[in-house]
Amino acid sequence: MAMNFNQMLKFQQMKNSLKRFDRDHPKFKNFLNAVTREQALREGAVIELSVTSPEGKNYCSNIKLNAEDIELINQLRTMNPNS
Repeated sequence: MAMNFNQMLKFQQMKNSLKRFDRDHPKFKNFLNAVTREQALREGAVIELSVTSPEGKNYCSNIKLNAEDIELINQLRTMNPNS
């Protein structure tokens, strides 16, 4: 399946955005590398996400990974040419 021009343009824009994100937030890539290296994302692991707004309001949630979640994570990894 070939990409049309608009898809190629969007792909390039996303690639540039990811490079900028990586440059602006180098600790996040280090975090992901450590999680991958230690194989922390496996069934039973808990992912917690916390967001604090500029006004100081905190939002927090977590999920406990199940087998289907791990399957999705592995599918997403295969989409990444650098994995």
